[in-house]
Amino acid sequence: MAEPVITVENLGKRYRLAHQARHDTLRDTLTHGLIRRWRRRAASTSEDFWALRDVSFAVNRGEVVGIIGRNGAGKSTLLKILSRITEPTTGRITLRGRVASLLEVGTGFHPELSGRENIFLNGAILGMTRAEIRRKFDEIVAFAEVDRFLDTPVKHYSSGMYVRLAFSVAAHLEPEILIVDEVLAVGDAAFQKKCLGRMDAISRSGRTVLFVSHNLEALRSICQTGLLLEAGRVAAAGSIQDVVARYHRPQSELAADFPAGAKPSITRVEVDRARLEAGDLVVRVSYEATQPLRPAAGFILSTAEGRPLFGSNMRTHPPVQPPAESRRGTCTWEVPHLALHSGNYSLSAWLGDKSGDFDHKPEAVAFAFVSPRHYPGRPPIHTIGPVDLPCRWTSEPL
Repeated sequence: MAEPVITVENLGKRYRLAHQARHDTLRDTLTHGLIRRWRRRAASTSEDFWALRDVSFAVNRGEVVGIIGRNGAGKSTLLKILSRITEPTTGRITLRGRVASLLEVGTGFHPELSGRENIFLNGAILGMTRAEIRRKFDEIVAFAEVDRFLDTPVKHYSSGMYVRLAFSVAAHLEPEILIVDEVLAVGDAAFQKKCLGRMDAISRSGRTVLFVSHNLEALRSICQTGLLLEAGRVAAAGSIQDVVARYHRPQSELAADFPAGAKPSITRVEVDRARLEAGDLVVRVSYEATQPLRPAAGFILSTAEGRPLFGSNMRTHPPVQPPAESRRGTCTWEVPHLALHSGNYSLSAWLGDKSGDFDHKPEAVAFAFVSPRHYPGRPPIHTIGPVDLPCRWTSEPL
């Protein structure tokens, strides 16, 4: 049996997050005194955040693997470790072959140099010899379609021109392993199709491709296998069809509970099931604080692929009745006649007050929405970008 070209064993990446104590108001200063205020402001806390934990998988030669997951799942961190940009905290990886990676638009490009000069510079950074770059130079330029601007400094390039040239250099390196992040999203449809064809040709030549994208149709078209990350862990691995189906499955019920912390915290996020089945979106966020709080909550509604659609918060859409000051309470967000097509969606919630933010729960709940047949007064809104829908807020102290 052939040896895998990529082996990942118990991989983990930990970051240390520092939290500075919040600034006190004038009332706090007068109440507690200058000394206690200074002590609190000087105090800071930190916590460990595991972007990846206990990640293990293997990739065989010639496989095209689609890596999917919601925002913050750890996809980019994994690719940075595989590209040897950052070191893992635990575990080990084994790479058998030359690796080329395209993680950000124009990585390794010098803005003052021309496209011609950056081809040689970026190719050298990726490990190509000067003779190899010269031999493939015309192919790189033709693929990138930047021949008219070849001697123009790349600082004058559009983002599309940047990514075309960057991808072209990486793709013509002919590495044994090609790692591509979601940078292709900035290219136009014709170029994206061209890049997908190039990656398919690379895989058919016996080389390996790791491809991160929210474009699930593209993943289905060129990938044989898939890897689903959730909260830094491998949630599913196998055929791309099975992994995409698992990704579409709601990750939670319509409610999620969270432990209270030392600072004001979200303790529960809940979607009203009965109202959802009737075509309305009603979301409640419960909070708890050690000191009386005048809350300002917010929500963002996203597609299952993690693309934000719309959101609202109590600062920009204040409730008719201003929220009362309380240590515990519930803020409710209501969107009547939710004009979305049937599908899977997720909700992120945050909590703050007029002075700043305290807590954030990304993708706190996920739900399946079945579109009603008729929308009072308007057609359904396609889920292709940010929209603004009528909504209202209420707040109830406990």
